[in-house]
Amino acid sequence: MDDEVKISKVAVIGLGYVGIATAVGLGQLGHKVVGYDIDSSRTETLSRGEPPIHEEGLEQKLAELTDNGAVSFTDNYQVVSEFEADFFFVCVPTPQDPSGAANLTFVFDAAKDLARIASADSIMVLKSTAPLGSGEAVAQALSRTDVHVASNPEFLREGTAIRDFMNPDHIVVGAKSADISSRVLGLYRKIATRKIATSIESAELIKYSTNAYLAMRLSFVNDLAALCERVGGRFDDLVEGLGSDSRIGSSFLSPGPGWGGSCFPKDTRALLSVASDFGMGLPLVEASLESNEETMSRVVEKTKGLAGGSLEGKTIGVWGLAFKANTDDIRESPAMSIVTRLLDRGSKVQAFDPVAIAPYREGFSQVSSPEQAAEGADVLVVLTEWSEFAEVDPNAVSMLMQRSAVLDFRRVLPAKKWESAFEQFSVVGGLA
Repeated sequence: MDDEVKISKVAVIGLGYVGIATAVGLGQLGHKVVGYDIDSSRTETLSRGEPPIHEEGLEQKLAELTDNGAVSFTDNYQVVSEFEADFFFVCVPTPQDPSGAANLTFVFDAAKDLARIASADSIMVLKSTAPLGSGEAVAQALSRTDVHVASNPEFLREGTAIRDFMNPDHIVVGAKSADISSRVLGLYRKIATRKIATSIESAELIKYSTNAYLAMRLSFVNDLAALCERVGGRFDDLVEGLGSDSRIGSSFLSPGPGWGGSCFPKDTRALLSVASDFGMGLPLVEASLESNEETMSRVVEKTKGLAGGSLEGKTIGVWGLAFKANTDDIRESPAMSIVTRLLDRGSKVQAFDPVAIAPYREGFSQVSSPEQAAEGADVLVVLTEWSEFAEVDPNAVSMLMQRSAVLDFRRVLPAKKWESAFEQFSVVGGLA
């Protein structure tokens, strides 16, 4: 029957955000999973059912799956070898080189390791984001004609990765044969969604194109928000008008202080690098990166204006350090980029985030509550859309601040309440 799933043995190599979500997701689908990582402290934490990352729903699912033995974790490669997996999901990092290209060193290392232990007719599944042509290069590194290579890009959103794994918009698998694609897609038989079987090259391009398009869309809406402020338009009405058009839709139309995270910046640059290798330019993608830098610069300039025309010696309260709400990830966070720019301009920054922790730098302090971040501040800037910020009492915050000025770059604060409590209350896109 369609809902019957053959239980497969799956080894997940690399236990970052994607690896952990993949291990837990495949475990929920009924498969037997072993997760491997060289970081023993991470595997020990996971083995106790304790997530090392902040992710909605992860703690409960992880505890359930480790308790019942469906998912286990190890830093011992011999354990992976003896597991005799049917599938090896490679979820190792693909960091960005100085040129913007994806560095596949960790992927190639994984392929060489798997070449020693993989059973004949097993499948190495690339979950790591890898550029066009990587599948063939990995197959050469694997150097085993009896072990197959497939691409199964992830489209998970940090903060909702566990939910997204079980409720995807689509599942994409690229392979050299329909049989290999079918075997990988068979792992997801319990999930009712559109399943796309294609070539490895197309699967790789689908992943990069998706992230580049979403980045361009965010840059576009941030530029429109700035234009709304300039001309006095109503941003909420603009978004309603855009989103109501069936050709456009309402997703990814929220303005902010820029876009970031572990995927969008890296993947857009990598796509540009791939296009360059093939003698092409992608001017729209290039423009989206430039627009993103301009958006973050606008935040700094608006903060400077609210601080009285200079940032030197001013105290700036910051709410939010993670690149988005419901995650502790600060990789390429626009909030962190803005904090750096403020510090470089001579400001003192005191910041609060519910879960994210930033490295220390002179002039920067991380405090334990939103109110503490506002205490003595010349300007308060909201940079991450944590919903709990909307619950803070604006009158209490106003009493704590040196200057009565707030810049909400996430449109998360109730505008009417905050506007009445502050002499200067600025919202990206202008007040509704």
